[in-house]
Amino acid sequence: MAEGEWEALRAVRLEMLADTPTAYIESLVSAQAQTEGQWRSRSAAMTAPGSITLVAEAVPGAKAFCGLMRVVVKHPQETGRLLQAMLISVYVAAPFRGSGLADELLRQSVKAAAEELGAGLLQLGVHEDNTRAASFYGRHGFRDTGRRETYPLDISKKEIIMERELSAGEPALADSRAQSKA
Repeated sequence: MAEGEWEALRAVRLEMLADTPTAYIESLVSAQAQTEGQWRSRSAAMTAPGSITLVAEAVPGAKAFCGLMRVVVKHPQETGRLLQAMLISVYVAAPFRGSGLADELLRQSVKAAAEELGAGLLQLGVHEDNTRAASFYGRHGFRDTGRRETYPLDISKKEIIMERELSAGEPALADSRAQSKA
């Protein structure tokens, strides 16, 4: 995704939130209320250093996204572990589900986390009721860490924390990597 693609980002984000509201830590109402300036800032953040947003267009050059995955360097890092990145904002539009698009976006996200961000671990959170997503990630080498975090939009629910080790040479430890970027 390029920084200036805020309109396509807005359209796909609203579609994501309407389609699967428990998959994201934002409400549709909140996203609909954002101004153009806020969407422009969001687009800039999603393409800033330490963040890579991969998108798929239904029709090349159409500036309408049918799939999106974002990887970001995790903050704060868990010291003493490999550098961690987070997989967030995962979405494939309904007509493209089962087509292999999610598999390809995930493969590219894993590659970007390792090669472009230098991460040794890729983590994600899955709503406890989203068994389909948990199975998908499991098929792609993610394992349940046993950690659970409170789901912010409904504190009676939990997010399952999953992770996968990455391999791209020798990734740095989180504390040494953070010091080298300071």
